[in-house]
Amino acid sequence: MAAVTTPPDVADLRTERLVLRAWTAAEAAAVTEGSRLGDWAEDFPAEGEQAIAPLIAAKPEWLGPFGHRLMVERGSGLVVGALGLFWPPSGGEVELGYGVAVSRRGLGYAPEAVRALTAHAYTAPEVDLVFAHVEPTNPASIRVLEKAGFAPVGPGSEEGTIRYDAPGV
Repeated sequence: MAAVTTPPDVADLRTERLVLRAWTAAEAAAVTEGSRLGDWAEDFPAEGEQAIAPLIAAKPEWLGPFGHRLMVERGSGLVVGALGLFWPPSGGEVELGYGVAVSRRGLGYAPEAVRALTAHAYTAPEVDLVFAHVEPTNPASIRVLEKAGFAPVGPGSEEGTIRYDAPGV
C-alpha cells in the first residue's frame, strides 16, 4: 500500500505519549476492505473503527482539522486507537467518540487523547460544547470521560445512554 500521507491542512496533535494524526483516505479504505497496514497494533482496528471507516468516505469533513484522528503510540509508532469529532458542530455542540485497542487499554491513552482533542475542538470558533454519549454498562468508558474532565448531565439522545459534557476551556 502507498505511504501514509496526512491531509496537508491537518496538523498532528501531540500528547506526552501519543501523536493524534488525521486518518488518511487510504487508511479508511483499508479498514473498510478488511485490510491491515503494517503500522497498526495487532488488535487494531476494532469494531468501532470498522463502523467509522466507511463513513469517512461519505463525510470528507471528518478528515479535516477537527475530524477523526488515529492514536499513534509515540514509543512504538503503532496505531493503537482512534477518536474523533462528529463534525460539523450542531448548534455549537460537537460529539466526541473514541476507542483504544484492547492490548493498550488501561494505560491511560484514551483520557490523554480525549483531553487533547477536546482542547483542540474548543479552538474552533463554532464550538461551544464538546459532549459524548456512553452506555451505563460501560464503566471503562465512563472512567475515561471522567478522567478527561467530562461530567454527566443527564440522559443521552441515544436510547440507553448518558450524556457527558466537557468543561469549556
